[in-house]
Amino acid sequence: MEDIVEDYIFNKLLEKAVDHTRVGVTITDPGQPDNPIIYANKGFEHITGYHRSEILGRNCRFLQGERTQEEQVNQLRQAISNEESVAVTVLNYRKSGEAFWNELHIDPIYVEEKGRYYFIGIQKDVSDKKKAEEDLTTSMNEVIALSTPIVPLTDDISVLPLIGNMDRDRIALISNHIAEKMTALKHKKLIVELSGLIDFDEEVIRGIYRLNDLLQLLGTELIIAGISPEFAMRSARMQVNLDSIQSFSSVKAALEKVQQP
Repeated sequence: MEDIVEDYIFNKLLEKAVDHTRVGVTITDPGQPDNPIIYANKGFEHITGYHRSEILGRNCRFLQGERTQEEQVNQLRQAISNEESVAVTVLNYRKSGEAFWNELHIDPIYVEEKGRYYFIGIQKDVSDKKKAEEDLTTSMNEVIALSTPIVPLTDDISVLPLIGNMDRDRIALISNHIAEKMTALKHKKLIVELSGLIDFDEEVIRGIYRLNDLLQLLGTELIIAGISPEFAMRSARMQVNLDSIQSFSSVKAALEKVQQP
């Protein structure tokens, strides 16, 4: 009798502990038609907005909606069919209709007394995390745009002013994104303006001249303006052939030359 009481107290304590977690916990029974939910904790109620009475007996797909990705849903179906663990982040919907990002972990649990598997699902609302990631991506795109400020001057000519300190990472960033920008503009000439450079090394010089090879593949001519004596001397020491690229003292001088009939 004492053991029964202890088991009862332990089970109640365990249930309360699960109910007070901040994540959702569900158990489904694949032995029943449509693998329904047979247990849901208060965390699941809080995340989804549904009362337990509206949850039990239903398949978890009721959380899916218009923008739920089919790829993630197929991953879940495949894992459940194969009785495998799976972790996905899927767009689900609360009872209110509000979308939220659900970091979902599902594991099959074999219960020997029943002789079959059940599935335990752990749900975590990671909407704030996803928003932060999206904001970071937006910020990075803005940084890229600022780091590669290609300015159209005419219908056929753009200028790329390089300003401040330049290092290997920044010149690589420019190289990685310049092709997309020039392809969209469809300009025949790009003037790279160097007079605003404060500090640079040999890797930057090599990177600038590698732009010439890249732009040639796009059918765009690279023109250098504002080249400093230091840049010219370093290029010469590196045996970079300045004669292979048109260079001018300023953007104005370059424009006057290339726009001549």
